[in-house]
Amino acid sequence: MSIEAGKTGVIVTDIQGDFTTWKKGSLAVDGADRAFVQKVQNATGTLAKEGCLVFGIQDWHPANHVSFFTNHPGKQAFEVIKIEGKTQVLWPPHCIQGTENARGLVDNNLFMAIVKKGKDPRYDSYSGFQDDGGTETEMDSILKRNGIEKVIVYGLATDYCVKATAIDAATAGYNVTVVEGLCKGVAPDTTKSALKEMKKNGITVLKELNSKKI
Repeated sequence: MSIEAGKTGVIVTDIQGDFTTWKKGSLAVDGADRAFVQKVQNATGTLAKEGCLVFGIQDWHPANHVSFFTNHPGKQAFEVIKIEGKTQVLWPPHCIQGTENARGLVDNNLFMAIVKKGKDPRYDSYSGFQDDGGTETEMDSILKRNGIEKVIVYGLATDYCVKATAIDAATAGYNVTVVEGLCKGVAPDTTKSALKEMKKNGITVLKELNSKKI
């Protein structure tokens, strides 16, 4: 099945300085170096030329965000705590609104729209469709407005924002493909289980981009 112009959307997930080793990010994902970002840039450009509509999601946190360990006295980065019954991983401060490393690294001209997530200081937001408090972003309405039926999801990180975004897209009724080779994960074990979980949710996982299979 080939790409249908105007029917397939691309969701480029969190390709931001703070998640890359290239930019020495505060929450850099192993392997997210300059070459990886260039690979994502090239693939996104190719998909745009083939008729896909490109959308982005971007972490955009206030400095007092609940996920930052620095906002929890006595806690350390990567500790897991409970807040109002919800499990919360505590991260180093990252992608703070208006900072250099919150900027996206893929050419802005490729995107029809970029959805900013994690703006509410009370809730984490791994998915581009909703935050952990259940508040929806504009992603679903933007895709529907543009007649999108299939989405290709990739970016950072496989085991967090890519997984959450892809599963929410599938739940919303989209035909979803994740390109593993255009993603990097935080940890091998959680990445492996994320790929398995995505497949269980009816998501197609491709090793590399191949428009003939999309």
